[in-house]
Amino acid sequence: MLKLDWLVEQRIRDAIERGELDALPGAGQPLVLDDDPLIPEDLRLAYRILKNAGYAPPEVRYLREIAELRRSIAQAPDAHSRSKALTRLSMLMAYLDARTGGGRTLDDPRYTERLVSRFDREAAANPRDDDDHA
Repeated sequence: MLKLDWLVEQRIRDAIERGELDALPGAGQPLVLDDDPLIPEDLRLAYRILKNAGYAPPEVRYLREIAELRRSIAQAPDAHSRSKALTRLSMLMAYLDARTGGGRTLDDPRYTERLVSRFDREAAANPRDDDDHA
């Protein structure tokens, strides 16, 4: 065990003995782990840190655009507009599919809508002054 690990463990034990950790919010309750199982395990910690800092992974921006493209395709005024949106949609889906190893079900619009809605709800609950991060 590294000296730093030992020191941290010792300080935690001391705090427990003094009772400083007894009245923490959520004590005795199970942890709510909202990690997305579709995010590769080696990226989860980095994504959690970014999320807690108010930043989103680039995939969120692409998923939002995919959701918007799907809506615009349904409401496209002409075949040219629809074709252009379909091309961009295909490119984004292929990019995300390659980036995630094909593990996401991006071809299911319900998945994309749920993911974007979930992120939007979390962003609304934790507003930031600068919205240039997503």
